[in-house]
Order: sequence, then structure tokens, then C-alpha cells
Amino acid sequence: MAALKRIIDLSKSLKTVATTSRPGCLQSSKKTYFTYVDEPSMPIPDKQPCWLKTADEAIEKAELDSEQAVFVQGAAATPVELLRAMTDYGVRCDVRNVRLYHMHLEGPAPYAKPENAKHFRSISFFIGGNVRPAVQAGHADCIPIFLHEIPRVFDEGYVKPDISLIHVSPPDDKGFCSLGTSVDCVRAAASKSKYIVALVNKHMPRTFGDAIIHVSHLDFAVEHHVQLPVHPVKTPSKEEQQIGKYIAENLVGDGATLQMGIGSIPDAVLSLLGNHKDLGIHSEMFSDGVVDLVNKGCITNNRKTMHKGRIVGSFCVGSQKLYDFMHNNPFIEMLVVDYVNNPKIVAKQPNMTAINSCIEVDITGQICSDSIGTKMYSGFGGQLDFITGAAISDDHCGKPIIALQSVTSKGVSKIQPVLKLGAGVVTNRAVVRFVVTEHGIASLFGKNLQQRAYELIQVAHPDHREALEKSAFERLHVMPAP
Repeated sequence: MAALKRIIDLSKSLKTVATTSRPGCLQSSKKTYFTYVDEPSMPIPDKQPCWLKTADEAIEKAELDSEQAVFVQGAAATPVELLRAMTDYGVRCDVRNVRLYHMHLEGPAPYAKPENAKHFRSISFFIGGNVRPAVQAGHADCIPIFLHEIPRVFDEGYVKPDISLIHVSPPDDKGFCSLGTSVDCVRAAASKSKYIVALVNKHMPRTFGDAIIHVSHLDFAVEHHVQLPVHPVKTPSKEEQQIGKYIAENLVGDGATLQMGIGSIPDAVLSLLGNHKDLGIHSEMFSDGVVDLVNKGCITNNRKTMHKGRIVGSFCVGSQKLYDFMHNNPFIEMLVVDYVNNPKIVAKQPNMTAINSCIEVDITGQICSDSIGTKMYSGFGGQLDFITGAAISDDHCGKPIIALQSVTSKGVSKIQPVLKLGAGVVTNRAVVRFVVTEHGIASLFGKNLQQRAYELIQVAHPDHREALEKSAFERLHVMPAP
């Protein structure tokens, strides 16, 4: 009873304290005991955001300053207009060394221009194409990390954001907004931030699960109604279509739970699953191909033992068709990435089939996915999370798959005797099970180095097989053999 009385007294005393004197925003700044409960879906009594007319006003009110840490929501939910306003304000006011923490971002990246390097330093958990040149030039940086561990960076105080820039749907009649297409690590970062600045957009799909955030948690809000960034669906090449056929016909069974990212190879696989039954989705991200399979009745999720009957994801990028499919759809649960990508959770999914790609693979099965030699290209992403989860699956039916075209656009083999100097091994040779190219499937589990080299050379481009055999002999001192 004494402890309860102290909490009640603390609540009463805090309700009388306004922590700032910003004109017109006193209601927003009013702090109560409940403010310090870092659960975004819990309404904070007597608190509303300070609604502003422009993103420029919001950045100014949030008092962006030198040496601050700013978290930015990513993927299709990238708050592009807030980033534009932040960059303009930072240059105009000459703020220095503002660190931006984010997963991959969409849209233009003025904050990453060389001339703005003294103002902002982008730090990626997964490098997107718009900041890749800055990372490679040293004007930006990245953090090598498992996708499922990114929330720990905020939960355990490795990074303490001063401001979070997020992108949400408008509040409903009970005051609840949705993080929409990108839940991933947003809850962890936003709940640890001093201020949350939100772009409120009627085009943001309203999604469920961990996506819900009550409007009272927003400190500053700006209505800005624009369409989300889209990734147009490209027709798979002949080679990608063949890779998809190998996987669909040989490695995906009825009732399988699928994880796959965005791109032509995942789209090719999905396009060839139209005769499969009772498929499930448990994936950090998914794209348009899922919509077609749902409409055909192929994806039911009814063989799942967890989240039965529902698609599970954490973030998405796709076309408007995907966003329309996601909006107000209780068939989809968007959950935090430390749950979705936890290898222990992945391992519990029935017939877990994880399909990922890479930059290159050596003849022993080492997978490089985040760099081209010493040049950082992307990041760990969810590859090892899901490859590991599928490899240690509870039902021993998991299929960890690496899929790639056998050569680059310049005809260079992606299967190499050794990885390039400085190449990052994202997925180690012990956990790799299947490597698929347009020339077939290499099955690696239980194989020694001699056998692995043979399997991988058989799926390399025919123009490179003789050279690979010679290099394999020089490396292993034995000819590759089945």
C-alpha cells in the first residue's frame, strides 16, 4: 500500500509540472506519471500532440541541435518531408554532427550529400542505395548487426535518441495511429526518445499487431498527405524465372512457411507457387507476390502453430497494390523485428523455408551478402536470422536457401574459389543448406569441402566451371568430386 501511495503522489505532482514553455504547445509538453510508461499503445491522459502546419515548424519546435541523435523510421514509411525539413534547418542553423540512426531509407537523401557531412552523419543498420555512396566515401557509416538485435541498441541504451522522426496513419476515433508499413525497430527507438515528431498521412496503411501507437505519445505532428514510395514490380529475367522454378518445384512444399525479401528472384518464386496449398508467411518483409497468392487461396497460414491464419511481417516496400492490401486488413500482423526475426521463433514455424540472396559465394559455401570486397553495400538484414532459424527448425523440415544468378551483369562468376579480399561473411558455411542458381540446386548439408566444391561448381555458369575446378584443386589439393 505504501508503494502504491508513492506512485499516486508522484502522478499527482508530475501532473502539475510543465517541462517547457513553448507557446501553443503547453498541452503537448504536459508531463504526467504515465508519460514515463514507454508503451506506445497506452494512452497518456490529458496529453495531445502539438499540431503544426509544416514539417519545418515541427523540426524547429523539436529543437534539433548539434551532437544530437535522431532516429528515422524507414522503408516505405520513410518520413521524406521531415528529412527534407531537418536537412534545411540543420544547414540554415549550422548544427553540427547530428547522428541519424535508421534502417534503409527511401527517397532522396540530402542529409547524406558531401557538402552536408559536417551537419549530419547517417548511420545505417542496413544500407540503402540513397546513402551507399556516402558510406563508401566515409561521409556516413553503418552498424553491422542482426536485424533481430537492432531494438536492443535502443532498449539497452547504446543509442539514446533525442528525436524520433516517424510516419503514421491519422488517429482513429479513439486516438490510435498506426505505424503502417514499418514496425521493425520503431517502437524501441520512439519509446526511448525525448521527442517524437510524426508525419501524419492518410495514405499510410492502417495495420495491426505492434503497429499501434496512441496519438498522445506524439509530441509534434504534421499532416502531410502524399503517396508512399513504391518499388515497381519488374518482370523476372529468364535466369531468375529458372531459379524460381527450381525452388518452387523442388524446395517449397504444401504447408510451408515462407520468408523472402523483395526483388525479382522472390517474385519469381512466388509467381510459380499458384498450385501450392496452405502456405504461410512469417517474414521480416514481404511484397506484391504475396497478394496474388492470397487472392488465389494458396496462402492460408492455417498450418501454423503460432499466429495461425495470419501473415506475419515487420516492414514492407512494394506497389500501391500491396499498400491497399495491407490497409485495415486483420489477416496481417505487423510485429516488432526482435520477435519476427528471432531465430528461436523462426525455428518454431512449420516447414520454415527461408529464401535469401547474396553478392557472392565461395566453393566451401561461405556467403558474402553485405559488401563487395571492402566496399560496404547493404547489411546483415534478416538473412542469418532466418537461415539459422530454418536450419535449427523444431520439426527438422526447415530449408535455408541462398538464391542467386550465377554471373554478374558483366559476366563475372558469383561462385568464386575464395571471396574477394575484405568481403564480409554474413552466412557461414556451416549453416548453409541449399544454393540455387539458374543451373540447378547445390545441396551442401553433410558434405565435406571436396563435395561442396563439386556441388557449387555444378551450379556455376558453364563458362567458369573449368577455371573453378582448377582453382578448387589449388585450394583444397584435391579435385572436386560428388
